[in-house]
Amino acid sequence: MNVISLSEVLHGDNAAFIEDIYERYLLDPASIDPLWRRRFDELSEQLAGGAGASTHAPHPAPAVAARLAPQPPTDNFPAAARAAEKQSAVLALITGYRYRGHQVANLDPIKLRDTPDIVDLDPAYHGLEPADLDRVFHTGSLYAPDRLPLREIIAIVAQTYCGTVGSEYLHITNTLERRWIQKRLEGYRATPELETADRHWLLKLLSAAEGFETYLHQRFVGQKRFSLEGGDALIPLLDELIQRAGRKGQQEIVIGMAHRGRLNVLTNIFGKPPQEIFDEFEGRVTRASACQTLAGDVKYHMGFATDLDTPGGAVHLALGFNPSHLEIINPVIEGSVRARQRRRGDRNGEQVLPVLIHGDAAFAGQGVVMETLQLSQTRSYNTGGTVHIIINNQIGFTTSHPLDARSSAYCSDVGKLVAAPVFHVNGDDPEAVIFVTRMALDFRNQFHKDVIIDLVCYRRLGHNEADEPAVTQPLMYQKIRNHPTPRTVYAERLIAAGVIEREAADALLTAYRDAIAQGVVIARPVLCGLNQPHRASWDFCRGTHWDQDAPTGVPLTKLHQLTEALLRLPPAFELHPRVEKLWQERRRMGLGEQPLNWGMAETLAYASLLDSGIAVRLSGQDAGRSTFSHRHAKIHDQRTGTALTPLQRLHPQQGAFIAIDSILSEEAVLGYEYGFATAEPHALTLWEAQFGDFANGAQVVIDQFITSGGSKWGLDCGLVLLLPHGLEGQGAEHSSARLERFLQLCAEHNIQVCAPTTPAQLFHLLRRQVLRDYRKPLIVMTPKSLLRHPLAVSALDALAQWQFQPLLPEVDALDPAGIERLIFCSGKVYFELLEARRAQGLTNVAIVRIEQLYPFPKAAFAAVIDQYAATHDVIWCQEEAQNQGAWDQIKHRFHYLIQAGKRPHYVGRPAAAAPAVGHRSTHLEQQERLLAEALTGHFNPMMNKRIPPQ
Repeated sequence: MNVISLSEVLHGDNAAFIEDIYERYLLDPASIDPLWRRRFDELSEQLAGGAGASTHAPHPAPAVAARLAPQPPTDNFPAAARAAEKQSAVLALITGYRYRGHQVANLDPIKLRDTPDIVDLDPAYHGLEPADLDRVFHTGSLYAPDRLPLREIIAIVAQTYCGTVGSEYLHITNTLERRWIQKRLEGYRATPELETADRHWLLKLLSAAEGFETYLHQRFVGQKRFSLEGGDALIPLLDELIQRAGRKGQQEIVIGMAHRGRLNVLTNIFGKPPQEIFDEFEGRVTRASACQTLAGDVKYHMGFATDLDTPGGAVHLALGFNPSHLEIINPVIEGSVRARQRRRGDRNGEQVLPVLIHGDAAFAGQGVVMETLQLSQTRSYNTGGTVHIIINNQIGFTTSHPLDARSSAYCSDVGKLVAAPVFHVNGDDPEAVIFVTRMALDFRNQFHKDVIIDLVCYRRLGHNEADEPAVTQPLMYQKIRNHPTPRTVYAERLIAAGVIEREAADALLTAYRDAIAQGVVIARPVLCGLNQPHRASWDFCRGTHWDQDAPTGVPLTKLHQLTEALLRLPPAFELHPRVEKLWQERRRMGLGEQPLNWGMAETLAYASLLDSGIAVRLSGQDAGRSTFSHRHAKIHDQRTGTALTPLQRLHPQQGAFIAIDSILSEEAVLGYEYGFATAEPHALTLWEAQFGDFANGAQVVIDQFITSGGSKWGLDCGLVLLLPHGLEGQGAEHSSARLERFLQLCAEHNIQVCAPTTPAQLFHLLRRQVLRDYRKPLIVMTPKSLLRHPLAVSALDALAQWQFQPLLPEVDALDPAGIERLIFCSGKVYFELLEARRAQGLTNVAIVRIEQLYPFPKAAFAAVIDQYAATHDVIWCQEEAQNQGAWDQIKHRFHYLIQAGKRPHYVGRPAAAAPAVGHRSTHLEQQERLLAEALTGHFNPMMNKRIPPQ
């Protein structure tokens, strides 16, 4: 760009163009043309040196027209130059309001803090004088008439950006999105014109929100309910969101929220009968006979589902069950939405809408929020955009000062990392709340991106109803006690405007209290008995047992066919030499010419399920290739880089397959996959940890959902966790998947914990998970060194003839009568025991593998004990430390043997704080010692000198 062409564009008609370039300059100077960048840099230096220059904020886009253009000689064009300077200043002032108007907006109902002085919003800062107020200027990209007096321009931008709505959107790099938001904000002047009937309905909803809390407070004094009082506008917000979504064609809305306001939402939005809530307060909860064993949960964690009438037809609403761990519901809801969208063929989120309701302190403080946001635009986790609603009561338990609550200016700032627009709105202005709600939903539907509504309000009571908040926030609660309720504020506004009479307004509250006392709600009509073709049903697995027979074998001819389909490549597709070798080996394996390894058996398990029309979803860090390069579900053309997924190319009628290399997250990704699995009963959903101990980062999901969701909420889930586990002499990290933690969480047949030691066992285990009518999460301790161990292989026939065996007996032809030591073990240590026994020629020791540690195979275990009736020494051998591994959780299985005259022993490493030692030499010494002690009862350092496989 030369000076002449630059000068040509620097006039009022191109203001929007120049403002857009300057906005990009502020976000990323390197993204614009170098000439523009130099001009803006020079201008910034000039402004920084001028009188009154701001030293604490970026300057808004001031450098248009005369400030950027080559300046004519002042003696020839003094008037034109001054006019251009003034025009430039006006456009700079408009941009200043767009950037920083939210900082002085009327957002806080209780006025906790003073309004800051923002010089960018002062006309004088830009060189504008009182005499300029009545001069007519070009309005640039402002959605207004092309030319207006400065006084009217200021009134427009002040009303738009400094009223009860504060907007942040100029961090968005997409020009279309920014201009769309500007048009909605500036075109509607921040508040909509509502009809009289709409205003009456708004007041009715606020009366319902307040009346519900007042009634509970009087009837159940001091009981926890996590009141919504102060944030009452959430009720009309959700009502408008649902009705508008239905009008736009959305058919399902899935909502996740924490406990505050949940009971209010259940009654006034979902239409849950109030009597059910009253019964929960009074402890009169009746369970169906089939659910008598449920532990249940507190009333403000419970989910609910219903169908509501909207102008566009019925909308199915689902509220996710939620534990007390803040924000952990976020990825679970997103996963559930993805499964529902997949079932409907909804690729862009046009039919199923996710809505997440947050607390302000939690949104800023909980890392899972950021992780979930990072999933929002990725290919395999995108749900078409989420509407986020922050109930911003300006206090986190007892923390209210911003310098203690967070390091960012707003609790919503984390949303900017995905360029989500943020609309702050005063919770005492319900009409502004409705305006923002409409705009937020329309933005989400237009651009399929996340959007944030920051509902600025307050918490009238303490953290819970037994808490006295004035102990720690005396000044805040003085203001709150003296502040009228949101319903009162709006009622007075309508009365003053002549929209409603005071008696009629008061009657709304009285009518609601009378109705709820009689168990009647004013929610939108709830539709019953609807035919829901897209609803997932779990009825098929009710009452089934874990040992239900599951024929998982696949005929050899089918295995041959699947092998050929898996190995078929497009013409000229060039494999990496290592993958080419793997392909040749897999062809021989699939024909039965070579024993199967883990990678081939796992791949055939997926292929056989896909061939039957069953979908498979596998995710995790490096899941496509796998951490240890054993899977190669995705391959890449070495010439073009094109990725190919053979499991997607079996035949046109196959089930859907996806292998996802996820973002570097455990908590959000595992939560997402859990949510997906709870909404999809007939697919195999798997999450693989890069190493087993990476599951540590997702422990909340494991504790609060995977292992206890069935007991607390009656939720079914068939999620599979693949956790690489085994001590290989590589140090404490990445050795243990913390088997002991999972076994400690086992009870009431809540999960399955398995450690398969052969490829065939893995094949049948994965197929069993989805083929039998039984759905419980499956935790699989997968191997590392065994992936290529010469003994950890299976014949192709084993995939056709067998099924998963919870216990594998002795494999060598040993006489049971001559067995003096009976060793039970699980996992990798089996092969080390087997190799050591064979190397020493021992024939008096039998080794039995327990492949399923929970539910424990009692019958098979007892049968083995009976088989070796003359054997007195029964040993449990593990490579993990005594306080880790399986021993502490299964040792009670051996207690009854004492009464039978047998001597059960533990053999393994002594108790330790870390999962493994850091030096390989020490590891080998420990391993030699435990093998010798298990096989012979003592350790001889001169015997059994060998190096275990790497």
